[in-house]
Amino acid sequence: QVRLVESGGGSVQAGGSLRLSCAASGYRSSGYSMAWFRQAPGKEREGVAVAYMATSSTTYGDSVKGRFTISRDNAKYTLYLQMNSLKPEDTGMYYCASSSGWQSVLDPRNYDYWGQGTQVTVSS
Repeated sequence: QVRLVESGGGSVQAGGSLRLSCAASGYRSSGYSMAWFRQAPGKEREGVAVAYMATSSTTYGDSVKGRFTISRDNAKYTLYLQMNSLKPEDTGMYYCASSSGWQSVLDPRNYDYWGQGTQVTVSS
């Protein structure tokens, strides 16, 4: 059974930075994708970034390109999201998700496993 555990959320002022982590367990190889999604109150879940654990392939949502960086540590089965130049509109619950194979599209319907989420709040 795959389990995902996020950490690193918190409160920060606009322009600040945060780093999220997602530790995965239950995988036996690197042939899976891990992604970050976020959801603000009253809004749909939005894809932030995805990384394929077996290669350097990544995809970013348009709203975070140039500000956020997704990375991974295969030895630790851990995914990271470095968030810089944060804006109030980045506020929301951030979820880690995973799926077998390479998922180039940030569609939540394509992901099989989800973490419990970590809150990010950016104040102006």
